Amino acid sequence: METLEERRHQMDMAQVHKILTGKDKVDAERLLTLANSHGRNTRAAADARCLRQNPGRLEVRRNFFTQIIVAPWNDVPSEIKHVSSVQAFKSTYRQLRRERVPAA
Repeated sequence: METLEERRHQMDMAQVHKILTGKDKVDAERLLTLANSHGRNTRAAADARCLRQNPGRLEVRRNFFTQIIVAPWNDVPSEIKHVSSVQAFKSTYRQLRRERVPAA
């Protein structure tokens, strides 16, 4: 059985997928910054759906959703990020997490 923390993490990643694919009514451009939005292609911007973390000057900002999801989202393989349906994303991401995280 998955822990609450693991389920929360998986739902956060599913939410990011919904935001970036336009399935959620959220202005993605205002909420998240794509890594290649500055016009330069770097290793961090190799995938069109990689995110860049905006610097914050307050300690509180480190706990915001838009800050805590950047690193885990960028670790997701490109073929999983570009899956068309949310259900397919959830199942492939869940399978990826099972392979990476050993059972306790």
